[in-house]
Amino acid sequence: MAKVAFIGLGVMGFPMAGHLKIKGGHDVTVYNRTAEKAAAWAEKFSGKSASTPAAAAEGADFVFVCVGNDEDLRSATSGESGALHGMKPGSVLIDNTTASAEVARELYAAAKQKGVDFIDAPVSGGQAGAENGVLTVMCGGDEAVFERARPVIEAYARMVGLMGPAGSGQLTKMINQICIAGLVQGLAEGLHFGKRAGLDIEKVVEVISKGAAGSWQMENRHKTMNAGKYDFGFAVDWMRKDLSIVLAEARRNGAKLPVTAVVDQFYGDVQAMGGNRWDTSSLLARLEK
Repeated sequence: MAKVAFIGLGVMGFPMAGHLKIKGGHDVTVYNRTAEKAAAWAEKFSGKSASTPAAAAEGADFVFVCVGNDEDLRSATSGESGALHGMKPGSVLIDNTTASAEVARELYAAAKQKGVDFIDAPVSGGQAGAENGVLTVMCGGDEAVFERARPVIEAYARMVGLMGPAGSGQLTKMINQICIAGLVQGLAEGLHFGKRAGLDIEKVVEVISKGAAGSWQMENRHKTMNAGKYDFGFAVDWMRKDLSIVLAEARRNGAKLPVTAVVDQFYGDVQAMGGNRWDTSSLLARLEK
């Protein structure tokens, strides 16, 4: 059992921290900007809450962070009452936020200055993956530190891999989002085409999902997409945040991402339709408006 802190109890962090407590058997203290949510977590999981990230991190062996964006991450870790101010030498800061590779490298250096280790560890699998403890975790950092952290991370994951040095986890998550964006647009266009052609979508998917066109998105989202329901996972606002990180990194490294750039604009159209909180499969709604 380790002493663990978890900072950020959103739709992902709340259940992830719960798995660390229940499945991992760790001594967990949480922090959330909305204190009521931290209190609710502590009551549900018989854990503890703290008034600041630094207080939550005090004495912890592992400190997890899962917040919104780069600036939220800097505030929660390096800010006036950030976690790094409470962490002990030799402890490990593990960032589950989907953020930039730049901020990951920045925090790696800041942590080292305090004698603390750092792993960037963005996740994939959405809210359902977090609730069921079956997330995919893409890590960047030092191998020896990763091996220390992996058994703890595994409490909420089905796959944990080290991708390379600090920032590599975030870069891998960017690839994940690139692949999803193009795939969902292709699925949306396929379903739209099939409906316009007068085909039975269920029969179509039953056949093509068993071939090269098959995907997790097709298997798990075609029914809700066909029904025009878009309240089943990762929100458009968050996808656009992630794609902005992807496109900024592509400008830095010279990668050409024409499809990703176009799909990002399509998600902008969905936002303009009022679909900010719809899930990412709502690209079909744009084609059908």
